[in-house]
Amino acid sequence: MIGYVVRRLVGAVIVLLVLSAVVYGLFYAGPSNPALLACGKGCTPDHLAEVKSAMGLDKSLGDQYLSFLHGIFFGHDYSSGPSVRSCPAPCLGYSFETDQSVTSILTSALPVSASLALGALVLSLLLGVGSGLVTVLSGRRWLDRGLNAVVLLGYSTPVFLVALVLLIVFCSDLKWLPFPNYVPLTQNPGQWAQNLLLPWIALALIGSASYARMTRAQMLETLSEDHVRTARAYGLSERRVITGHVLRGALTPLVTMAAIDLAAIMTSAVLTESMFGLPGIGHALVDAVHGGDLPVIVGVTVAAGSLYILANALADILYAAIDPRVELA
Repeated sequence: MIGYVVRRLVGAVIVLLVLSAVVYGLFYAGPSNPALLACGKGCTPDHLAEVKSAMGLDKSLGDQYLSFLHGIFFGHDYSSGPSVRSCPAPCLGYSFETDQSVTSILTSALPVSASLALGALVLSLLLGVGSGLVTVLSGRRWLDRGLNAVVLLGYSTPVFLVALVLLIVFCSDLKWLPFPNYVPLTQNPGQWAQNLLLPWIALALIGSASYARMTRAQMLETLSEDHVRTARAYGLSERRVITGHVLRGALTPLVTMAAIDLAAIMTSAVLTESMFGLPGIGHALVDAVHGGDLPVIVGVTVAAGSLYILANALADILYAAIDPRVELA
């Protein structure tokens, strides 16, 4: 098992390096001029040359990428005339638009996105796995058809519509909850949960549909396998058969889904963060695109891709730990 974990982590690091090279090349080898974007309107040739030197764009593309990697592991200093802007490791670049490092921008946005993603994922799993489990164990056709209808509704409903309805009903009409305004967990746990409740519900109502469908399909498939029939033949109670064999086998593919969904919500929940005014990673990326802040765009893209890759590696490791049938090759 240890060898398998090491191989998966080494493979993830290799993919991360390839990802960073592709992303850096796509943005910095393109026709756009990052120095001109950072310099802004009315930029003089002397100021443009100064900005280009400060951003390290006066070097070859290969040297620029090696400098980018060096900053990730060892930090980087951006000199602009007599002043020096220090960017400690892990440095994903420096935003001359906002005069702060990309890492600090991500660090301030990460708790918001992580809070949103973790809460929505837990709620989605509870609703999805619970409803799928109840549907299979009850054996009632009308309940099964009802679940399919809810799943189709969840797949077809856009998240911004759910968010808008929740805001109108609970914040505007009923006034049961205030309009969301993110409060850090360490500052006030009660207000933190209260302000994230509606975003969690908006994402969970849609995300739980896929978990319900996957749980139902996997449990029905596992119920027909030989090891389940063998367990029943040995006289095990139905409860032990379901919890020890059927549910365990059915939950295995959900691990992969949950890991990918966690990374997806953290990095791509732009609509949700915009609708509820949450200053997360997606919101930071939108602001960078609007402002043409290329270092932030590259840094956020690399960080988002890294989360996906690490989530896949973690899912594979958990997959192997949960299901003993998986070959650790």
